[in-house]
Amino acid sequence: FFGFQMVHFSSTLGLLLSVAVVASGLRFNVPANQKRCLKEEIHKNLVVTGEYEITEGIGYTSSVHVTDTRGHTLYKREQFGDLKGKFAFTADEYDIFEICLTNHAPAGQNTQREFSLVMKHGVEAKNYDDIAKAEHLKPLEVELRRLEDLSDAIVKDFAFMRQREEEMRNTNESTNSRVLYLSVFSMLCLLGLAAWQVLFLRSYFKAKKLID
Repeated sequence: FFGFQMVHFSSTLGLLLSVAVVASGLRFNVPANQKRCLKEEIHKNLVVTGEYEITEGIGYTSSVHVTDTRGHTLYKREQFGDLKGKFAFTADEYDIFEICLTNHAPAGQNTQREFSLVMKHGVEAKNYDDIAKAEHLKPLEVELRRLEDLSDAIVKDFAFMRQREEEMRNTNESTNSRVLYLSVFSMLCLLGLAAWQVLFLRSYFKAKKLID
């Protein structure tokens, strides 16, 4: 029975991790002397890692630049000839980050190159093998640590979604109140304009002695 419990626990744990772990991998071509930029939404205090790989080109170099919406540079590597590289940073606050990759071509060359980019963040960005070696953890303890981090990430995601839902609800309520006030104001303006027209026409007809 205990063995069945352990197998069931491991299967459930693997299912949870496979559902929650999301890594974005992209392949795209970049023309000579041009750049392609990607944007990704990252939550606060989240570790982000990226691995890029570029097809070979004689005399070609590349540049990678990661910035946030405030213009702060989180990673910058320019005019390098390597075909592979990695970068990592931690988001200080919720933001949308932009990753730009540039293909620098030598004079007289006009060949596009293929760039491969794999982004990881949160639980999948952590290296649990290094953690296990540093803290002398057993395999089951590593899985428990991973599950703990995963649970914490899920709780934070739900809290963030709840906060966004509250913000959207407050915005909707504020918009509805403003629309109501605008409708009442417009109605009062129309009633005032109609009353003024009636009084004006009445005084006009009296002046022309068309009515008493």
